[in-house]
Amino acid sequence: MYTKILSVSEVNGYIKKVIDNDFILRNSHIKGELSNVKLHSSGHIYFTLKDNSSKLKCIMFRSHAMTLNFVPKDGMKVVIAGNISVYDKEGTYQLYCNTMEVQGEGELYLAFNQLKEKLENEGLFDTVKKKDIPSVARRIGVVTSPTGAAVRDIIKVAKRRNKKVDILIYPSLVQGIEAGKEIAKGIKALNAVEDVDVIIVARGGGSIEELWAFNEEIVARAIAASKKPVITGVGHETDFTIADFAADLRAATPSHAAEIATFSLEALEDKLLELREELINSMDEVINQRYNSVDEILARLKLYSPQNYIVNQYEKIDGLKSKLNFSAKFKLQEEKGRLQVINHRLIGNNPLNILNKGYGIISDANKNVVESIDELKSKEVVEITLKDGRGLFKINQVEDEYGKEKGNL
Repeated sequence: MYTKILSVSEVNGYIKKVIDNDFILRNSHIKGELSNVKLHSSGHIYFTLKDNSSKLKCIMFRSHAMTLNFVPKDGMKVVIAGNISVYDKEGTYQLYCNTMEVQGEGELYLAFNQLKEKLENEGLFDTVKKKDIPSVARRIGVVTSPTGAAVRDIIKVAKRRNKKVDILIYPSLVQGIEAGKEIAKGIKALNAVEDVDVIIVARGGGSIEELWAFNEEIVARAIAASKKPVITGVGHETDFTIADFAADLRAATPSHAAEIATFSLEALEDKLLELREELINSMDEVINQRYNSVDEILARLKLYSPQNYIVNQYEKIDGLKSKLNFSAKFKLQEEKGRLQVINHRLIGNNPLNILNKGYGIISDANKNVVESIDELKSKEVVEITLKDGRGLFKINQVEDEYGKEKGNL
């Protein structure tokens, strides 16, 4: 009996032809729940369609994806029209999607929204309750799988930014039935470590089922109850979990969480150098201003110096002295001239000078000058002063100016 031996390619090619020629598989309408959706940069969409017991790999090429009026997300229930074929290079079959319509929310998606709404109504996600992320964290606590890519990315990024930062890892399950409890326990444990400044809760990307531990209520409440600020870095940038809403800050990825939590030592050193330069420049500016101020004050002191004032007053006193001397000399000359005039008058009117002309002065015993005949008549003895002496005379007869006798004593 002849047995034909087939190559792997021939087997895969044969299966492909059988499937491609099947009427049902060529025109399939399949309902299920979206899981592990990947929106590729090429525009193609890769995802898994699942129900309670099975999964089917799917791809929607860019030309068909452009016709969608919604963004496919994990947990959505959809109805897809397309054909099932074999990717013969890998020996796998998958659904090639032509159209996709939303049928309704999947069970996980519905549970996600219900829990989110419940916790939101309780105020668990309120922004006013969010704690500030420390700008300088010396020790970072991390709740994640000790063997996953997330922990390696966190350590790599953190040490690149700051070699001196201390990282304390709490090893935890991040997937499965017990993962939620483990994560919550890790958050509480790191809160008990006094010198932990910030906590990162992280894991790498995955389907909604793989990330579901971070959508559990116990994790959300542990994050909200944390006394230390919590950063979540779960999955990829497009992945959102309940833990993200409860956290003080959501990072797009584990690496991004490490970058947020760890201050850059190099950037800090550069900033310190910059501040040092600013401080030196400010001090120089202040010192120069003070020097200028002192110079200005010295100039004003010199301008208003008591010594200069005294010197100026000396000059003023010298001027006043000169004026006084001049005035005194002038006044003295003036008074001297006036005295000379008065002296000439006195000399001219001095009765003693008249005596030199042969006149005499008659006075009584009391030295009172006798000025008239009537006065002389009443005197018994008079004194007559001549230019060269005086004598006492007794009055015997007195006559007036007409020679008439006034009477005898």
